[in-house]
Amino acid sequence: MTLPRGWEKARLGELLAVVSGFAFKSDEYQDQGHFLIRIGNVQDGEINLNNPKFVSLSAATRRFELSAGDILTSLTGNIGRVARIDDSHLPAALNQRVAKLQPVAALSDAGYLYRFLSSAAFRDRLSSQGQGAAQQNVSPKVIEQIAVPLPPLAEQRRILAKLDVLTPRLARARAELERVLVLAERSHLTILRSAVMGALTADWRATAEIERVSELLRRVPAPQQGRGGREATDKIIPGTAALSVNDPGTTLPGGWEWVPLLRVAKQETGHTPSRSHPNYWDGRIPWIGIRDAGAHHGHVIQKTVQTISAEGLANSSARLLPEGTVCLSRTASVGYITIMGQPMATSQDFATWTCTEALIPEYLMYALMAEGDDIRNFGMGSTHTTIYFPEVRAFHIALPPVTEQREIVARIESALTRADRLEAEAARARALLDRLESAILAKAFRGELVPQDPNDEPASVLLDRIRAQRAAAPKPKRSKVRPQPEPAA
Repeated sequence: MTLPRGWEKARLGELLAVVSGFAFKSDEYQDQGHFLIRIGNVQDGEINLNNPKFVSLSAATRRFELSAGDILTSLTGNIGRVARIDDSHLPAALNQRVAKLQPVAALSDAGYLYRFLSSAAFRDRLSSQGQGAAQQNVSPKVIEQIAVPLPPLAEQRRILAKLDVLTPRLARARAELERVLVLAERSHLTILRSAVMGALTADWRATAEIERVSELLRRVPAPQQGRGGREATDKIIPGTAALSVNDPGTTLPGGWEWVPLLRVAKQETGHTPSRSHPNYWDGRIPWIGIRDAGAHHGHVIQKTVQTISAEGLANSSARLLPEGTVCLSRTASVGYITIMGQPMATSQDFATWTCTEALIPEYLMYALMAEGDDIRNFGMGSTHTTIYFPEVRAFHIALPPVTEQREIVARIESALTRADRLEAEAARARALLDRLESAILAKAFRGELVPQDPNDEPASVLLDRIRAQRAAAPKPKRSKVRPQPEPAA
């Protein structure tokens, strides 16, 4: 790249000192002292204060103390995250796998250098030098060799002034788009809850002549449930919307009823064929696992990551369930809901319902989804929640007549399509903002963001001053500390 007149290409090692952190041991952590900046604390543009650890510094580790304005970067994993220390983080100390980047004093204002270090240009060059199979890492020496376009000091200040005007505008636009995305996500739940509690079809219901649920249940026989297993609980756990463990007694729209799910759907579960029998796997029967449910949450699933064979099905407690069966993940990742698009089997992590003609599968899916994260309230366990079968078998649903179920499903899907379109447009706009910010920084580093002034002191003079200053500086004496571990290869 041809640099503008008065600019120079410099190595970062000429403009800053790279200091690696110290391998503080976990048994050195204390309740107070210096906030230990570990690799997880260094995020893009900020120091994460979650899960803080503290240490005391000795004479040997005092050189790892941090000061306000110190620039830090990650050397392992997600390489090249850059953040700056401020007064709110102090006193603080530098841990291993993090490097401190100290600009030379002759730069007087390190803002331009920080902007370069925070850019994709620096991060891409640093991460491209990553080594290691399990986890990428880079040596601090790699940082020193990265080239940086260096403008005259006066132009650096003009670039910063321009960026200080543009960056807050971009930040405000990004914040507004984030707000739109949050609102779009919330609107999904609002739509679902409004629909399955009857509000979305209140106008339609006022003029429609429909069969009441009580009449529907008289003509549709109950499905035959499997034998065995634990009995349904008799406790009542009201849900947030159209689901409850047992009848919560809340008022429903006219013609609706709280109905046991076992009355209108056959409830089953699945099983995992033995992994020690390879012939049980990779057959033609789709087998739904948690990953499949997460990937197809709220949608019909046609294809699964894993399949089982007819022999695997025959030699396990798994069942081949019909198309249209609704699946709810009830262990570990609770709350994923999907509908089988063809006959499939599932793991034991699911409760499944094969609906009678009294219950449309899509309506059941949306009723389950309307609980959102509150569906965990039907389960037990704070770290790993599980909804057990006594609660599953006691599920009641706020059931509208079938004609209204169809109308609700149609209105939900129309409303969700509009919300998804808004969310997609906001996501595209956010991506454009990210590209715009990168383009602005790229223009800055090419000398195209602000005009050059021929009266500026050339960067070559600044570089000569920096080199002379560093050559005259006394070499620091290094205290003896225990050896640092090498990054994992």
